[in-house]
Amino acid sequence: MRVRPGKGSRPRTRRRPAHEDAVAAFIVAVDRGRYTCLVGDDVAEAPGDGRRGKKRKEPARPVTAMRARELGRKGIVVGDRVSLVGDTSGRPDTLARIVRIEPRISMLRRSADDTDEVERPIVANADQLVIVTALADPPPRPRMIDRMLVAAFDADIEPLLCLTKADLAAPDELVARYEPLGVPYLVVRKGGELDEVRSRLNDRLSVLVGHSGVGKSTLVNALVPDAGRAVSHVNAVTGRGRHTSSSAVALELPGGGWIIDTPGVRSFGLGHVSIDNVLAAFPPLAEGTVHCPKGCTHRGEECSLDTWVAQGHADPRSLESLRRLLASRDGAPDDD
Repeated sequence: MRVRPGKGSRPRTRRRPAHEDAVAAFIVAVDRGRYTCLVGDDVAEAPGDGRRGKKRKEPARPVTAMRARELGRKGIVVGDRVSLVGDTSGRPDTLARIVRIEPRISMLRRSADDTDEVERPIVANADQLVIVTALADPPPRPRMIDRMLVAAFDADIEPLLCLTKADLAAPDELVARYEPLGVPYLVVRKGGELDEVRSRLNDRLSVLVGHSGVGKSTLVNALVPDAGRAVSHVNAVTGRGRHTSSSAVALELPGGGWIIDTPGVRSFGLGHVSIDNVLAAFPPLAEGTVHCPKGCTHRGEECSLDTWVAQGHADPRSLESLRRLLASRDGAPDDD
């Protein structure tokens, strides 16, 4: 007769270890369930904690980690500040565990398409979104820029337009399109100086986004000489670039600050973005929406913003820009 062993007298508990000895780390790369983190004495002053102007006393060491089971399905992305336990020496063939994700100051997200409300985190804790677009070869895609601006406004991240390949085309027309939005911009040309770019990135955590072939990886390699990011060429038939960066990676700038290079994108779904979050970027117009009917899309004849603008409370160009962004959010046909 087989006697089954008893289950023991020790009751199960929902209490989890506090991990008081966990060390702070900064996620710089993600690859198939493995996370490359930076660990060091002063890593608490890395991007995301509001003290980015300080220098680390000694170089941080890279540590490979995995996500602890207790985190459940919580996603971890580049830019996250986390806590590690286990082997944090960074020696080859060692593996630490991520047991805690610190509160985020921002989260850049997109959805698969405009009908999908499921958010897909891209980068955490960024305070500046650098939208890189070429003035020619490939030609600008204003609708894509609009969609990225919506994502920046939704995440409460400051946008910055970086217009590349100015040696091939003038930036005037594109600059005029975004002047009503008050979005700052930089113009970059082949072989030109990058001092202004560096000053805009200095002591900040900036994420670079743009579709393939706009020169994003070339710019990153110029700013961080040892980055070694792959560079692609534009297809002469389709006018589109080929994906070269396969995943996001955070790189420290020689003069201070960080940039996060992301893979080139060909779509930017905004199914998770609400109209109110877009309106928040236009305070004079947001004030006038109190007179709009319930459920107003701010694009139809019933919208009171036309009257509000006609009365001189807001710039007509701002209303035009707002409606263009809302049309982009709602999946209007691309005019690129």
